[in-house]
Amino acid sequence: MKIAGHCLVKNEARFVWFSVMSVLPYVDRILIWDTGSTDGTLEIIEEMKKTEYRVRIDFKEYGNVTKDTFWKARQDMLNVTSEDWIIMVDADEVWWDESIRKVTDEIKVNGEKLESIVVPTVNLVGDIFHFQEDKAGLYELVGRKGHLNLRGVNRKIPGLTSYGAHGVWGWVDETGKMIQDRDQKKIEFVEAPYLHASFLQRAGDLKADVLVPKRAKKLKHELGHSFPKDYFYPEAFFREKPEIVASPWEVKSKSFYARAFFETPLKKIKRRVWKAKVGY
Repeated sequence: MKIAGHCLVKNEARFVWFSVMSVLPYVDRILIWDTGSTDGTLEIIEEMKKTEYRVRIDFKEYGNVTKDTFWKARQDMLNVTSEDWIIMVDADEVWWDESIRKVTDEIKVNGEKLESIVVPTVNLVGDIFHFQEDKAGLYELVGRKGHLNLRGVNRKIPGLTSYGAHGVWGWVDETGKMIQDRDQKKIEFVEAPYLHASFLQRAGDLKADVLVPKRAKKLKHELGHSFPKDYFYPEAFFREKPEIVASPWEVKSKSFYARAFFETPLKKIKRRVWKAKVGY
């Protein structure tokens, strides 16, 4: 079973190095398509192309993407993919070695009979030292509800097609059915979490974050739970990195804390009283 990573990026300088380097040793190829970065992301990708895994990197400057053309960029990526399986690699997702190994091993062993793979996520809020409460996890996949994401996709699903605007985007089959709604016996839940920095600043600066469709809506002012002092973070954070890659170990500012102090109770009440929609 051949596996390709799909990584579509724009202004992801803070975490793209850690994300890609956490996956790169475990896939046969990773397509990294940039859609107009201006924050140092391109320079970081150039540094990736100097590593021992450089032959696995398939880089392209794709051009600008809007929330309404996001689906087309994903489709174009699919159209040039010949590998059997795809692993979706967002630039704010950093995998533990054991987690990505579990997923790729599952594909290699059972990829012929499976259609997709779902994994849990650990969602950061505020900074890398805090995570979001379980109650905030709304995704319902393969009979579970919580912080989940569909990350592995069998390219042989009949009529596999990219569909939907950014925020509600997904893969559908030849009948227009979302792939997570197909035969549940062919969707595997793998206990292989990754660290998700979607709610943190992702660009090299906040102004560059605003240039990305819907990015501003993701930046949450929320007080999360503290990780234990001996928490085992993904190994990619501790490996050698270029100087241009910023340290991930920055704590939230006092102004962030002040705003989050007032907003967090309201967010928690809202989660427990009103049914929120999935997507953004």
